Amino acid sequence: MKLRTALIDLTPLRVSPAFRVVFTARLISVFGLGFALVALPMQVYSATGSSTLVAVVSAVTGAAVFSGTLVGGVLADRFPRRRLIAAGRAAATAAFTGLALNAVWAHSGGAAAGFAVICACAALNGFVGTFSTVALQAAVPGLLPRERLPAAGALLALTGQLGSVAAPALGGAVIAAWGYPAVFGITAAVSALTTVLVLRLPPLVPEAAHGGGRRRIAAAAADGLRFAARHRTVGPLLLLGFVQLLLATPYVLVPEFTDTVLHAGETVAGLLYSASALGAVLASVTSGWTRTVRRSGAVLLVAVAGCGAASAAFGASGAVALAAAALVVLGFAEIVEEILRFALLQSHTPDALRGRVNSVWSAQNTAGGALGALVLGSLAPLIGAGAAVAAGGAATVVLVAVLAAAAPGLRRAGRADGAGSGAAPPAPPRAAAPAARPGGDGGGDPHEPGLSS
Repeated sequence: MKLRTALIDLTPLRVSPAFRVVFTARLISVFGLGFALVALPMQVYSATGSSTLVAVVSAVTGAAVFSGTLVGGVLADRFPRRRLIAAGRAAATAAFTGLALNAVWAHSGGAAAGFAVICACAALNGFVGTFSTVALQAAVPGLLPRERLPAAGALLALTGQLGSVAAPALGGAVIAAWGYPAVFGITAAVSALTTVLVLRLPPLVPEAAHGGGRRRIAAAAADGLRFAARHRTVGPLLLLGFVQLLLATPYVLVPEFTDTVLHAGETVAGLLYSASALGAVLASVTSGWTRTVRRSGAVLLVAVAGCGAASAAFGASGAVALAAAALVVLGFAEIVEEILRFALLQSHTPDALRGRVNSVWSAQNTAGGALGALVLGSLAPLIGAGAAVAAGGAATVVLVAVLAAAAPGLRRAGRADGAGSGAAPPAPPRAAAPAARPGGDGGGDPHEPGLSS
């Protein structure tokens, strides 16, 4: 394989001005939101000294994200998606501005930060802010030809990974130097900038915006669930992702594994987290090959099985080097899965349902990640951290094999253009090309709960 074909495909950035806007806005926002990922729990703990209250904020955020995802999916199929993306970014701006003002008040007055204000801001950003993530995912296929969807998925995944590697460290440095008002103020300014950027997008009106608008939100959301459950590619695709999240995401046990198995401290734990992020970045920058894959479903199954095998190897490792290597492979396989799943999900879902099906995917990420942490966290006291991780990884491999046998639609799913899928393909994105120029109409989003990107 030539180096040029192996490296990440930048064609979507060259051929679509609208996608460039989406990419730039997301890249900017993930760095700002990475700051907040560090600052919010640290501020709550420093102000209250209570890990329970940190967990309460996390629970409020998770509930807001889950409900906002489902509601946002319905709205993304009813209204212009640019409007929802801008509304989500504006809500994030308001939420982070509130957190900044709250931190200033606490700092200047010497009082503890208002816990109710923190919860309210987290809920606002989690609920309305999530609209932008769902609408953005649903809009991307209308900005590019179908064969460019894997490359688009790789570029969007890369922005998230770069943010996860660099932003938390930078956020911690900002807090140490200037305090919480500065970090929340920077995040609010970044969110405001992305709001202005997304207003340069075309309206991104969904095909079915003229119909179904009077149906109840719950009934409309159920249509997306029924489609996903019945479709021979989309349903197994979502189930496959849930299996991986439930059993092959061992990150919650990294601190205990480092302590009880590797007999090491915080430095090694940080190294292990970085190893996974390194693998993810490597997968993103070498993802050019994904645009030539003809049997995306089969490769996706192999990638998820690879997640299970890498997780099992991590659980069975007894040396730091082996554990780090296993997590590099795990991070690599996770991004390959994410790229192929993004392309297949978008190309096999009609535009009229794309917002709702993407909301199911996002809600699954929220719920699956939380349940996965609960499952492995519950197993660890019974059989040990290493055995729990190894068992989850092995179970993933077995369930992937079962799903591959039971879901020929996924196993045989063709390229991202929908070839050979048997699906009723959405209208070709090329038809919307004239509207894909920012401003051409004349008018004006691995797993970050509560912080829409």
